[in-house]
Amino acid sequence: MTEAKTPPAEPAGPAEPSRPAWRMTLRAFRENRLAVAGLVLIGLFLLFCFLGPLVYHTEQVATDLAGANQPPGGAHPLGTDDVGYDELGRLMEGGRSSLEIGVAAAVIATVFGTLWGAVAGYVGGFVDAVMMRVVDTLLAIPTLFLLLILAAIFSPSVGLLILVVSFGAWLSPARLVRGETLSLRTREYVQAVRMMGGGSRRVILRHIMPNAIGTIVVNATFQVADAILLVASLSYLGLGIAPPHADWGNMLAGGTEFVQNGYWWMILPPGIAIMLVVVAFNLLGDALRDALEVRLRRR
Repeated sequence: MTEAKTPPAEPAGPAEPSRPAWRMTLRAFRENRLAVAGLVLIGLFLLFCFLGPLVYHTEQVATDLAGANQPPGGAHPLGTDDVGYDELGRLMEGGRSSLEIGVAAAVIATVFGTLWGAVAGYVGGFVDAVMMRVVDTLLAIPTLFLLLILAAIFSPSVGLLILVVSFGAWLSPARLVRGETLSLRTREYVQAVRMMGGGSRRVILRHIMPNAIGTIVVNATFQVADAILLVASLSYLGLGIAPPHADWGNMLAGGTEFVQNGYWWMILPPGIAIMLVVVAFNLLGDALRDALEVRLRRR
């Protein structure tokens, strides 16, 4: 009885080098056409709001009642409002304020909420219970109601609106990062750092927060969209930036007074701008979530 001969194994070829995680993330992001469209749209709005006034000069301080309510055309491509401000220039001015408030409020809320959630999740016990009860208590209060009270007490300005909006926006990242921290603090590398004498500050800042960066970045993009909508809501209710300064919300509020007159150019441009910016940031957030998710990258 002869034994079956096994064919000699072929020599293994060179191992394919593994791609860095950031390249995989970037490739997944570029393959998402909606994400690229959202990023391009955000870039166009940034150019429009911050560089546009340098090219298209308009008077946005002194009123011109003689030139009020002019339809689009001629010297005013988008017409004028009820006090004679050029609507296109006003749209740039209002967009700059809205984007500044939205981005700054999102950054402040994300940083503070991340630190709060990381400390609560890492320390645990009584400290975690107290810190998260504070978050739960504030979450029980309707955000818009809380912002209305704060905006009514203080005189609205860009800086104040940033603080007011970020005051109600840090709760969501705090809960998300706290959940991530509860999972990360049991990992082997965190336990190794603690056994080697690493302090809580080092563990949180150097190991936990960097490994939760995906959740933090994705949530920050949604925070920008939410902040822009909140500012628009406050301005629509008359608690936004005081004239002659503007944002898209008070432009929209001012235009609704002339709906019956058919002055569509006072309503459609700011309304469409708010809608497009919010959709763009949401598309960016969805794409980042998919690109940073390991399980989705491995499909």
